[in-house]
Amino acid sequence: MADRSSRLVASCRVKDAEEPVRRGRRLVMDVALWLGLCGWVVIDAGSSTRHWELLAGLAATTAAIALARRYPLVSLAIAMVASFVVMGSFGGRVPIWEGFVLVAVGYLAGYRQPVAKPMLRLFAAVSVLAVPVALLWSKDGFASWGALLGVLVFAGVTPWLLGRYVRQREDMARDGWRRAEEMESRQRLVADRARLRERTRIASDMHDSLGHELSLIAVRAAALEVAGGLDEPQRRAAGELRQSAATATERLREIIGVLREDDAPTEPVHESIDELLDRTRASGVLIESSVDEPLDGEPQMVDRAAYRVVQESVTNVVKHAPGAAVTVRVVRSEGQTDVVVTNSAPPAGPLPGRTSGKRGLIGLRERVRFVGGTLRAGPRDGGFEVSATLPHDAAPSEESPESQAAMDAEVGQSTSARELERARRDVRRSLIQAIVVPIGLFGVVVGISGAVFLVQWYGSELPGGDYARIHVGQTRAEIASLLPSGQRIARPRTVEAPVPPGATCEYYGTERSVFNLNYEAYRLCFAEGKLVAKDLISEDEQKGDPDDPGGAGR
Repeated sequence: MADRSSRLVASCRVKDAEEPVRRGRRLVMDVALWLGLCGWVVIDAGSSTRHWELLAGLAATTAAIALARRYPLVSLAIAMVASFVVMGSFGGRVPIWEGFVLVAVGYLAGYRQPVAKPMLRLFAAVSVLAVPVALLWSKDGFASWGALLGVLVFAGVTPWLLGRYVRQREDMARDGWRRAEEMESRQRLVADRARLRERTRIASDMHDSLGHELSLIAVRAAALEVAGGLDEPQRRAAGELRQSAATATERLREIIGVLREDDAPTEPVHESIDELLDRTRASGVLIESSVDEPLDGEPQMVDRAAYRVVQESVTNVVKHAPGAAVTVRVVRSEGQTDVVVTNSAPPAGPLPGRTSGKRGLIGLRERVRFVGGTLRAGPRDGGFEVSATLPHDAAPSEESPESQAAMDAEVGQSTSARELERARRDVRRSLIQAIVVPIGLFGVVVGISGAVFLVQWYGSELPGGDYARIHVGQTRAEIASLLPSGQRIARPRTVEAPVPPGATCEYYGTERSVFNLNYEAYRLCFAEGKLVAKDLISEDEQKGDPDDPGGAGR
């Protein structure tokens, strides 16, 4: 324990010494990232006709990187709001610098704050905020909103999930040794308690034997004290011997009483193995046994160790394999005693939700080690087998590293496996989320955008017959009944005829299918409430379609 504590203190000192180095390394990485992103902003936005884009891009990038380490979600919010520039009109140019900023900041936010709920709230808030911005600022309305959501999903959410996955993998690797050390300490504590409990039982058995011998000494001393033919000094010496034996017996009883954890023994005193098996059979357990009679000269501690092996093995069968048949063999020879307890697989399977703590086996190992024997335990033919070899004349064996490792594994294997499986499951879940969530969000965005697009497309369609009945010079009120409720957002990408001075133009769709690759729209221009121009705007005209040789002004 002292060595382990000193290692921990030394490691803490090393970590403290390395902290300035790590802080400097993080600063260099942040500055390098900031310079790279700012350079891309200058390259991308430097050619923009709107000079505020360059200044806003540099300010947003600086703020996002400066806050990325301490306030990662605030940094991500800044990058998301900066992505609103994709909804603006930039003379045919599509800005991409905000996508790079969003990718970098999104990854850092996922790595530094991998909690999902704040990220989902932020994404929802920005998505809702983008609706009025798209309608008021962008000419394409909901189409720009869909484009923004696509940018947020692939440049924001996906890097965040990737950063979260990398963070969890690193946490699992970094915490591996810490968890292993904690599990090792916990396992050794449980094993030590089980060994101490068994040593107390051994001491109790030794008390029974030694107390019996001391009582005999006291009785014989009392007989000498009252026997004839002894002078007074001899009688006094016999009385002192009797009193000393009685005092030693009482002191021994007090010592064992302090060590004993239980209020009373759980089995009859000096019960034999046959009596134990008969008592267990009476409770309904199927037991087939072959038990040799104790030999003359067999050490009492060996007999008690054999009894404990049988007792603990049968108890484990009753607890964890109800209904299983049990076979007990105790073979006593001149130099050793062999005990084998085997049980078959339980008919109904093990009890659900019950797992063995393995403390009983640890106690058995301690009991067997005390008499210099060996204990083996493990599955066999669908059941379980416990076997012990107990020599009659061996001294207590030393605890080997192999046996210590086996006992530690028996205590903590299931707990360690559960902890490791839980960590792996979290990492796998993060990886799946990093793949599935962007695809799912993209599907939702496409579905919503597609539905809005179709509603707007067919809600802005002006039939050709109604368009033919509209003439220049009519008032807006005269033709209002012929016009759709909404205007067409998806317009042809072509050069339009000049707008008449002082006029405001409205765009309505033709009856051309939504699946046609070339769009066209009717343009109606009003000035002071009167129609001053009507045009068919078509991409076919721009490309010189022979089927539509006319131009604007039809």
